[in-house]
Amino acid sequence: MQVQGPKLFIPPVPETFDSLGISENSVTDLMMRRMLIEGQSTLENLCRKLRLSMPIVDTIFRQMRAQQQVEVKGMRGNDYFFVLSQAGRQYAAERWQLNQYAGACPVSLDDYSQATKAQAAQVFIDRNILRKCFSDLIVTDRMLDQLGPALISQSSIFVYGPTGNGKTSLAERMLRIYDDGVLIPHAVEVDNQIISLFDPVVHEPLPYDDYGLDPRWIYCKRPCIVVGGELVPAMLELRLDESSGIYSAPLQMKANGGLFIIDDFGRQLISPRDLLNRWIVPLDRRVDYLSLRYGVKFQIPFELMVVFSTNLEPADLADEAFLRRIHNKIFVEAVGPDQFDSIFERVFSARNVPYTFDTAELMRSLCLREGRQELRACYPNDICNLLSAIASYENRPINATKPDLERACSLYFAKT
Repeated sequence: MQVQGPKLFIPPVPETFDSLGISENSVTDLMMRRMLIEGQSTLENLCRKLRLSMPIVDTIFRQMRAQQQVEVKGMRGNDYFFVLSQAGRQYAAERWQLNQYAGACPVSLDDYSQATKAQAAQVFIDRNILRKCFSDLIVTDRMLDQLGPALISQSSIFVYGPTGNGKTSLAERMLRIYDDGVLIPHAVEVDNQIISLFDPVVHEPLPYDDYGLDPRWIYCKRPCIVVGGELVPAMLELRLDESSGIYSAPLQMKANGGLFIIDDFGRQLISPRDLLNRWIVPLDRRVDYLSLRYGVKFQIPFELMVVFSTNLEPADLADEAFLRRIHNKIFVEAVGPDQFDSIFERVFSARNVPYTFDTAELMRSLCLREGRQELRACYPNDICNLLSAIASYENRPINATKPDLERACSLYFAKT
């Protein structure tokens, strides 16, 4: 799908402090920290580094000059070269001890909240669109017809069933239903504290040529965060870097506007009950509550689709009160023979592994022997990897002969 530009939320470049949403004192501190880092600065450079308009930077610069906090060293056209004076360096060093953030000017909490709500995902899909989104998987129409209404609702989804049948693959491809992006701020200010939000690991910038857009925002693909057994409670709360004084946004805040996938749910260090209790209000009311280190609590939007993926029984993980708040529960069953053969053919053809018309049937029989009852969607790819390793070990081309398949299956399956 071709990604479209911002639809409902396009903030203009702020030319005044009223439209900026951040106090003059906060901008002054930010400029001084930036100048302390750079040594010699220009107005144009500060505008670029702090993502601020010239009228705002010029206003602060004139105030600093009147208070003898800067010394002008020269001119370049209509711009100044300047450095902090001794008094300016002393003041900047004092502010640096409290907070070392010197990046793009943050947006206000109100602006962030309004933007997140305005950019809440709305999707219009049918079976044909979903089939294209999941075209690299073998997915039945029955499964597509379960996914469709769940994705349109944009509420949480519980995906469960036997291991190895593509639950994670389905969840990760749900992001493809979106044909637009979202504007993400570099940082958010709350009670004069800085929360760093934009994360290049999570947020993928998209091209956007509207020069009238507030540069404190970055146009990105809708985010998708996947966590597994490494999830701990601290990842869901603000984290303060003691050395810099900068807060890092929790995962659900970074995922706003997109997907948050909890893979292998029930196998995290945080217990399922603790996690569910932490999110019972956000899932129900679409708002979350975070706290600064000194106790100030504030509200943020919870505009994301949470996908729980597990091979454990839902009743063993959550009580009825929580499961009621997850409106969509999708069971991913073991694959049948025809679906298994289709997956086999796609995998082996993509890997250029020679096979004959009866190879898929042979592999099915090998996978089901020794008391195994069900076929898994992961078997063809996993066994193909073993065939490749065997061929590499023996320094010969990969093949899907009966001896090689038996050898690979004996390596793959544990004795019962």
